[in-house]
Amino acid sequence: MSKWPFRQGVHDIGNGLYGYVQPDGTWGWSNAGLVVSAGETLLVDTLMSVPLTRTMLDDFAKVDGGGRIDRVMNTHANPDHFFGNGLVADAEIIATKKTREEMIDFDPRALARLSADWEQMGEAGEFLFETMGRKFDFSGVDELTLPDRTFEESLTLNIGEKTVELHDLGPAHTMSDTIAWVPEDKVVFTGDLLFNEGHPIIWTGPMSNWIAACEFIEALQPEVVVPGHGPICDVSAVTNMRGYFEHLVAEARGRFDAGMAWREAARDIPMKEYTHWTDPERVVANVYSLFKQWDPKLEPAPPPMLFAEMNRYQKECGHAH
Repeated sequence: MSKWPFRQGVHDIGNGLYGYVQPDGTWGWSNAGLVVSAGETLLVDTLMSVPLTRTMLDDFAKVDGGGRIDRVMNTHANPDHFFGNGLVADAEIIATKKTREEMIDFDPRALARLSADWEQMGEAGEFLFETMGRKFDFSGVDELTLPDRTFEESLTLNIGEKTVELHDLGPAHTMSDTIAWVPEDKVVFTGDLLFNEGHPIIWTGPMSNWIAACEFIEALQPEVVVPGHGPICDVSAVTNMRGYFEHLVAEARGRFDAGMAWREAARDIPMKEYTHWTDPERVVANVYSLFKQWDPKLEPAPPPMLFAEMNRYQKECGHAH
């Protein structure tokens, strides 16, 4: 599919564009990007922690023109895409209005307390500790650094001699999911609208919006795609993820119509060509999202419940389903 190795660090896409990749691409191990042109820079996303973001900025400083960050855009409101904002607080930080509103609800100190508090949180705490609390150093993020410039729907930036188009294609993964498209170079930074070779997770939805987002990205005909997680790729990875969603819709609908509960349906759906994708437990949240869309009266399943359900799925089904 791709000439890009799944290797930690900076990947030179060419013509002043760079991706920053963090294997293994699972929970919290996100990607970022940098656009450099005529003495100006745009950073696409920061990372899960201050130490990780500092390492990334140090690595970007080694590329021509990457020593100063003028602007930052956050693709969406998940911690692994904005918790490092404090290190670039002198830059203009840009996001959609909805993304900024969603960021405010995060308490970075709660994540920092995971190591001490997870056992009191039951199965959800166990899952969060194993996927994030054990792996990341959340010190240094006592207060969030939020965007100071917001927009709705779309915004065009001039970065030196380059045009960068920001398009909000959410709600899908979150309330607002923004891509950064550099048309002259045919490169797109997708944020978490693309998990390459990993199961995506729907926190907001509906899934139909995410399918439409995939179609939007495909229609751009990008030559290089920097996903939110996983290796840099071409547009075929976007097509593959759209196929994943279409598979889930078809399989889940039949089980919904047959009266099967969402927890059971998530375990019953065959994943076929997606069995090698990482984080298979996320199918639980995705099937719940579909069932809730089809039956608005369905019991609410807030994130702590979904984390607990994904924890059970991991234990019951492992990574081969």
